[in-house]
Amino acid sequence: MEQKKSTKKYKICVIGAGHVGLVAAACFSELGHKVSCVDNNKKKISDLKKLILPFYEPGLESLVKKNYKEKNLIFSSSVVEAIKKSQVIFIAVGTPPNPDGSADLTSIEDIGRLIAKNLNGYKLIVEKSTVPVQTGQKLKSTIFRYKKNKVAFDVASNPEFLREGKAIYDFFHPDRIVIGVESKRAEEILKSIYSPLKVPIVVTDINTAELIKHASNSFLAMKISFINAVSRICDLCGADIKKLSFALGLDHRIGKEFLEAGIGFGGFCFPKDLEAFIYISKKLGYNFGL
Repeated sequence: MEQKKSTKKYKICVIGAGHVGLVAAACFSELGHKVSCVDNNKKKISDLKKLILPFYEPGLESLVKKNYKEKNLIFSSSVVEAIKKSQVIFIAVGTPPNPDGSADLTSIEDIGRLIAKNLNGYKLIVEKSTVPVQTGQKLKSTIFRYKKNKVAFDVASNPEFLREGKAIYDFFHPDRIVIGVESKRAEEILKSIYSPLKVPIVVTDINTAELIKHASNSFLAMKISFINAVSRICDLCGADIKKLSFALGLDHRIGKEFLEAGIGFGGFCFPKDLEAFIYISKKLGYNFGL
């Protein structure tokens, strides 16, 4: 089914052609925007220009091919050129964990400096990567420190809540869209970009938006850990964990998702985000123990 298009079309630059960035770039182009997806990995960009994707995600290949053919989506390794030509910049680079659980923000900081040195008009700079709370403030300070002119800009947060294997569906049918902004101008631009998607939009400040992402993933990880702990009790007393989970899930206050007992949560995002959330809490002077 053809996706509704945005009435106002923006020139969007998505920095990072990983899972988050490539999905966002393809979906934004499907909404009718002109999107440059850029990455400093020249081999990845070379492959993408040949329509060879770096990973499999249901529905992504057809979306990329369609919008690349229609020239709504282009791929480039020239980050500076894409920054200069864009109105809105989405940062979707990796934030891998450090040994202490904190997020490595080196790539975010490098991009902040690069944007600052190439501001040639108003830009809205949006965090799409999962970042610790207060990263937006640091990004804004970095851009102010390194920019060479008086050109205005805004920083915003727009965390993603996409599931691998269902990322395209989740982008077009989200439970909610979260935007953290500091100005009405930034709010209106982001609302306009997402206008074809008729879903609740939560408008808040940048710190809250950043924290919503970490809190969401940490809560889901906690839910999995909880049902696994209950499963141990069931094993010890001969109770039926499947019936118990089913009964719990019928309570609309709890919900049935993430209530299947098993080996525990895994993957890349949940452990990384939970460790980062705990690190953030400790850094703020709070022991987040449950």
